[in-house]
Amino acid sequence: MGNRILLVEDEKNIARFIELELRHEGFEVVHHISGREGLEAAKSHDFDVVLLDVMLPELNGIEVCRRIRSFSRLPILLITARDAVMDRVAGLDAGADDYIVKPFAIEELLARIRSVLRRTSNVNEATSLLEFKDITVDMDARLVEVNKKSLDLTKTEYDLLVYLIQQKNRVTTRDLILENVWGYLADIETNVVDVYIRHLRSKLPLEAANYIETVRGVGYVMRE
Repeated sequence: MGNRILLVEDEKNIARFIELELRHEGFEVVHHISGREGLEAAKSHDFDVVLLDVMLPELNGIEVCRRIRSFSRLPILLITARDAVMDRVAGLDAGADDYIVKPFAIEELLARIRSVLRRTSNVNEATSLLEFKDITVDMDARLVEVNKKSLDLTKTEYDLLVYLIQQKNRVTTRDLILENVWGYLADIETNVVDVYIRHLRSKLPLEAANYIETVRGVGYVMRE
């Protein structure tokens, strides 16, 4: 069998459609209809990706995502309604890796699944300890320290810092940052990168905040 996918979706027709198509593509699919069942499955079994609907009985998808993130780095792809912009924002802040908006084509879903699997593979192949000047990132523990003092970052802020350190001494464009940090999210504007850079700088100590340089008209770089 191929990669194992946990599908948490309470709409029977949508769940059946997704399950049949994914099985046809070689994925192994385990389906649950409630947030609580999905959370327990994520705790109890090994999966490669979670497909998580936002509107679920017992426990909504945002809360399920947040709880999974407390014990696992398992890639999470949210399934949201077209007009639920705040759900998408809340889901990404809760730790989701990507989202897809209903109604969607199966080709788009497959592209997003493959994208998060590639990014996970790249992270797993990378060293678990990153260092840049006085910043240390333990990627196994998802722990960031500056001068041996722990830094409290959201998932997106953490992913952004990791990517910039991995690309140190290279100027990275906003588009590249979007692609590698946010993933396959065509409807996110590049100014979101600027907003999160500001958030990240505000949490770093004053000197460390200057490590992230702005290259006007291009993007950002962390230079040693």
